[in-house]
Order: sequence, then structure tokens, then C-alpha cells
Amino acid sequence: MLHEALHGLLRVCPCPLRYSFPLRPDRLQSFAMPDASQLRLDRVTAQLRLYEHPLLNFSARAKGDGVEVIIKFKDASIPVHTYYFDLHPRDLDDAQFEWGFQRQLYDALHDYFVEMFIRTPQDRKDRQQKGL
Repeated sequence: MLHEALHGLLRVCPCPLRYSFPLRPDRLQSFAMPDASQLRLDRVTAQLRLYEHPLLNFSARAKGDGVEVIIKFKDASIPVHTYYFDLHPRDLDDAQFEWGFQRQLYDALHDYFVEMFIRTPQDRKDRQQKGL
């Protein structure tokens, strides 16, 4: 029955089953597939667009086969460092990328904010000098 339906479609369609056209070298560039690193970068930037933070800006750039995520403080008048973390190809190509990315981003945010401390209770020598 399926064979008969397909045969009926082919009879109705007057177009040939094969197309041939000359390929011009100047147009082959448009058929090129983007490389894996560009696809990975696009995937990360698409995810980053889903996140908005009142204090931080997020961006990304290709780094080898992976992607480097950049977290920058919005207020440039406050002297804090920029935070970087790498995403490896195995993580970027994972079927559960979105979940893994969120976990890595939140872990990085935690680390970034902890690194912003100017003084902690562990700075005993500094506290003694300042009389705290």
C-alpha cells in the first residue's frame, strides 16, 4: 500500500528525481558548514542571553576547541577583577548541556563573589594590625 502511494506521488510530480547544476567555486563558500568551535560558542552565547543580572555582564569567546566564559562587574568604578572559566568540548557537546552549563555558571558565580572579599576571618594578621 505504501509502495502504491509513493508510486502515485512520483507519477503526479513531473520533476526529475535528479538535479544537476554546475557548481561555481565563488559560491561554494556559502555552502560551508560552520566549524565545531563556532557552533559551541553560539550555543554558549545563546544560553548566556537567557541570564540577566543587575551587577554582572556575561560574555564568551572561543578558546581552542572550547569556550571561555567571562563574568564582568557592571560598575567599572568598583575595582574588582573579571572572572573567567572554561567550558570543555565534552561539556559543550553533552546532551544535557543546558543543565550542566547552569551548574557551572552558578559555581563560577559563587567563586567570583567569594574572591571579591577584601577581608575574611581567616586574615588574622591583618585583623590584629587593624585592631579588629
